[in-house]
Amino acid sequence: MQIGSWIAIYFIIWWVCLFAVLPFRVRNQIDAGEVVRGTEPGAPVLPRLVPRLIANSLVSAVVMGLILWGLSNPWLQHYWH
Repeated sequence: MQIGSWIAIYFIIWWVCLFAVLPFRVRNQIDAGEVVRGTEPGAPVLPRLVPRLIANSLVSAVVMGLILWGLSNPWLQHYWH
C-alpha cells in the first residue's frame, strides 16, 4: 500500500476516535451549577481540547498500529485469503 493510503486510513481512524474520546470526563454547566446566561446549559465548563486531541492522536496511533500488525501477520493473511 502507498503512503497516501496509510495517511487516509489514519485520518479516518483519527476522526472516528475523536467522537469516541470527546465525551470522556465532560462537566457541563448544569452539572457544575454555573449556567452562564445566553449560553447552552449543556455546554462544557472547561472543554480542554488540547489534551483531548493529544489523547485522541495516541489512541488513533495505537489503533493504526494494530491494523498494521493485523495486515502484516502471516496467520491473519492466511485466514483472510
